[in-house]
Amino acid sequence: MMCLELWYNALLVLMAGYMENASVAIAAFSICINVATLELMIPVGFLSGTSVRVSNELGRGDAKAAKFAVRVVLATSLSIGVFIWAMCLIFGRDIGYIFTTDEDVVESISSLSVLLAFTILLNSVQPVFSGVAVGCGRQTMVAWVNLASYYLVGIPLGLVLAYVAHLEVRGIWIGMISGVALQTLVLGFVIWRTDWDEQVKRASERLNRWFLQETEDRLESTAGNGIQPRAEE
Repeated sequence: MMCLELWYNALLVLMAGYMENASVAIAAFSICINVATLELMIPVGFLSGTSVRVSNELGRGDAKAAKFAVRVVLATSLSIGVFIWAMCLIFGRDIGYIFTTDEDVVESISSLSVLLAFTILLNSVQPVFSGVAVGCGRQTMVAWVNLASYYLVGIPLGLVLAYVAHLEVRGIWIGMISGVALQTLVLGFVIWRTDWDEQVKRASERLNRWFLQETEDRLESTAGNGIQPRAEE
């Protein structure tokens, strides 16, 4: 699931290398990717925390607590994302000077600043949705959504906009943000339609299955060592 996202960014940087002014395109695109990835580390932390908290609450049989945890984490992550989104819009041209003094690169970064800002805004929501899905045991579903959103929509659209519509590096970024937006919409819809009481039931079934298997393995190991298990009162 995570590799599909990491490879997605790497492929986009590779695509930027075939632009007419490749050195400027790669420099600008890489800087913007680094800024977005730096901000993404905050929501990724929320992804891990959300998956653990949601799975714990479902295992405890408390659907209301699971839904409350989702609301709290989503509101917190989105608040941070809105703040950084606003900073990118306000200081969009100055971001480039943190990394370089090349005016061509700075100008290219400035042209991407609005797209970068909205990418950061989406990145503050999408990992939380992924974390909720993981906490519900839907890792496989998230991986398929990532595959379809990034590789069937994001990359082809970026190629068309960059090389056919001649939007250059902006076209690649529009393709990237389109893939992220689609992924966010799909995961958001899935979570919105989630029956939390049903998820509690499924979590209970998984726990019972694993507990029974562990008990059987312990009994087999005890019998194999010639030790008679004590009868439970």
